[in-house]
Amino acid sequence: MTAHKTDLAPRLLWQLGAELGEGPLWLPEQQRLYFVNLKGSTLHALDADGGRHAWRLPEYICWIVPRRDGDGFMAGLRDGVVRLWLEPELRVEYLMRPTEGKPGVRLNDAKADPQGRLWFGSMNAADVHSPDGQLFRLATDGELSVAQDGVHICNGPAFSLDGSVMYHSDSLLGRTYAYSVGADGSLGPARLWRQFGEGEGSPDGMTVDAEGCVWIAQWGGSRVCRYSADGELLATIAMPVSQPASVAFGGPDLKTLYITTAFEGMSEAQRAAEPLAGSLFSVQLDVGGLPPARYG
Repeated sequence: MTAHKTDLAPRLLWQLGAELGEGPLWLPEQQRLYFVNLKGSTLHALDADGGRHAWRLPEYICWIVPRRDGDGFMAGLRDGVVRLWLEPELRVEYLMRPTEGKPGVRLNDAKADPQGRLWFGSMNAADVHSPDGQLFRLATDGELSVAQDGVHICNGPAFSLDGSVMYHSDSLLGRTYAYSVGADGSLGPARLWRQFGEGEGSPDGMTVDAEGCVWIAQWGGSRVCRYSADGELLATIAMPVSQPASVAFGGPDLKTLYITTAFEGMSEAQRAAEPLAGSLFSVQLDVGGLPPARYG
């Protein structure tokens, strides 16, 4: 097992001041990183050659997931799942509104699994202590179902290399769970994979590397950590900001870990003490990730 490392230094890539930087996604065919400023209703992109792009959405944008057919993206806005096209011009087409009729509830985080299903969560942004969040599963044929009820803040998910295990967090409780995933997308019982303690922060966005280990951004903990599939701590990236929000592998060899961060909820004094909060960072690693799974 790899020894625990703490000498991983993050590099500042883009000091854009995102209130809630989330949902990083590397598209190898474009050599481009996408990520969202959720509360800024803006999708950003950073090219491998340093080019920068931005698209303003009509609502909060929570995540984007590529499609297997290459025809634009699936995306989550505040209140619904949409088809999203960026070129030749921005176009949005609503598919479903699973949080309709639930005041304060919005979408939060998403990932496709290796089998092409889309998993996305919700949370009550008006009252995070209310367990109004749900984890949804969108099958490749477009059928939507609720995979889990009673979650406070849905974050993740991430999947084992073969897709047989899903990791998913309730950030309010500081818990990451592991579930077995059936061939039909059904979930086994929730198994507590890791309880995060005092000073560790809350588990937020996550990804799995090519060795099957799990990287988790730890909101409030000023760190991103690597864990074995059994939950053993293997490596720590100390961040210069307190609220790392999500992570994704990218770069030409998929050995760059991109980290989005946030200043959400900070006072003026806290923001002054953390001028880099809301920036995009990267870390070069010895281990690589995988290309993103796609819906469809």
